[in-house]
Amino acid sequence: MQLKQRIAPCLWFDSQAEQAATFYVSVFKNSRIVSVSRFSDVGREIHQRPAGSVMTVAFELDGQSFVALNGGPVFKFNEAVSLHVYCENQTEIDYYWNTLSTGGDPSAQQCGWLKDQFGLSWQIVPMVLNEILKDHNSDRAQRAMEAMLHMKKMDIAELERAAAVS
Repeated sequence: MQLKQRIAPCLWFDSQAEQAATFYVSVFKNSRIVSVSRFSDVGREIHQRPAGSVMTVAFELDGQSFVALNGGPVFKFNEAVSLHVYCENQTEIDYYWNTLSTGGDPSAQQCGWLKDQFGLSWQIVPMVLNEILKDHNSDRAQRAMEAMLHMKKMDIAELERAAAVS
C-alpha cells in the first residue's frame, strides 16, 4: 500500500470492518478498497480471532484514506467524533443523508447529524452553511442557526430563507 497521506482515521469495529468499508466505498464516488490484512495464529491469545479473518481494511473515500479495524466489542463509536460530508446542493444532501442513515439510529438525527448502521456519526453539511453562519453575531446568522436547530436533515432553501428574512 502506497501512503497517500500521513494521517488517516482508524475506525474500530467489533467484526464488521470489511462490511462497513464495502458499504462506504459504495456510497462515495472515487472510492475504493486499498488492501485487506488478516489475522494469523500469532497473538491469537490476545486478539482471539480465527486465522484468516479480516483484521484491517484500508480504504479511500473520495481520496481520503481510512482504516477499518476489527478490534472486538471493547470500544463503540459515539458522537464525540463524526465525519463531515460537505455538499454543494440539496440533491447531494438528500443522497448522502438517505444512503448513510438507512439502517442507522433515527433518534441520533439532529442538525444534519446522523448515525449509520454501524453506529458511526456523520454530519451532512451544505457548503453554504459556513458562509451563512460566519458572522455569528449578525441577525442573518442567528435566524439561520435557529432554523437549523429545528432540522434533522439540512434544508438549504430553508436555511437561505431564514437568513434572508429581514
